[in-house]
Amino acid sequence: MAIFKGAGVALVTPFKENGEVNYEKLEELIDFHVENQTDSIIIVGTTGEGSTLSEEEHIECIKVAICKTNKRIPVIAGTGSNCTKTAVYLSKEAQQAGADGLLVVTPYYNKATQNGLIAHYTTIAKSVDTPIIMYNVPSRTGCAIATSTAAKLFKDVDNIVGIKDAVGNLSQTAELMHLTNGELDLYSGNDDQIVPILSLGGIGVISVLSNVAPKYTHDIVFEYLNGNTSKAAKLQLDAIPLIKALFSEVNPIPVKAAMNILGHEVGDLRLPLTNMEEANQAVLAKAIKEFGACL
Repeated sequence: MAIFKGAGVALVTPFKENGEVNYEKLEELIDFHVENQTDSIIIVGTTGEGSTLSEEEHIECIKVAICKTNKRIPVIAGTGSNCTKTAVYLSKEAQQAGADGLLVVTPYYNKATQNGLIAHYTTIAKSVDTPIIMYNVPSRTGCAIATSTAAKLFKDVDNIVGIKDAVGNLSQTAELMHLTNGELDLYSGNDDQIVPILSLGGIGVISVLSNVAPKYTHDIVFEYLNGNTSKAAKLQLDAIPLIKALFSEVNPIPVKAAMNILGHEVGDLRLPLTNMEEANQAVLAKAIKEFGACL
């Protein structure tokens, strides 16, 4: 069975004014998402600024998320790293804490070969029993999982069950689903491609948009899965201006600005990320206002 179906939120990590993780606010956000029909919490991924958290903070965020969620919805922990040993350590810690799944991004900067990716993912997967979702986002990592590589990992490694597809190439996605007989758990990694990914056999999205519009994003997925494809398509298209604004600067800069505009008070970002430029924030605020009735 899939770890989840629907809209999982790629949750932001809130910070205090002194730069420390705001665990109390993190708990508030989790309650907010459970109450607004988010289908899964994805903690300390890209949107959660996992790469600038210490290992201690990373693990504590996972533990807080699992404890606060308390099995109401699944928690998927981001445990990827460009160091296989570190990814194994984080994955073991997340499993011990009770994570329902792991999201493992391709190793960044090192830019492993396809054989290296097979060895990397296989080593991580064999260190735990928890289901793993591969995360393919070459625009950020400089390292892409080839369709044949993803299909091989899915077929050869029992607990590699899915992929977060943030490549943006639907032809490649179609090929991957062909190679896996449509059995791979496919999640859109791009909020502007939720419905197209669902049409190729996807079962959900790991979403930035869900931070600000959780029920709306949930509805896009379930309207489609329930056969209301035209309504799902309309919801998808109506959200495009807001989605565009949420990616007008590198993620998670805009979504944190959006959360603060909406009163969630998630704080600033950690360097090297900086707060949103004023001109872009004005566009974002306008998009939020125009989308407001749906929030």
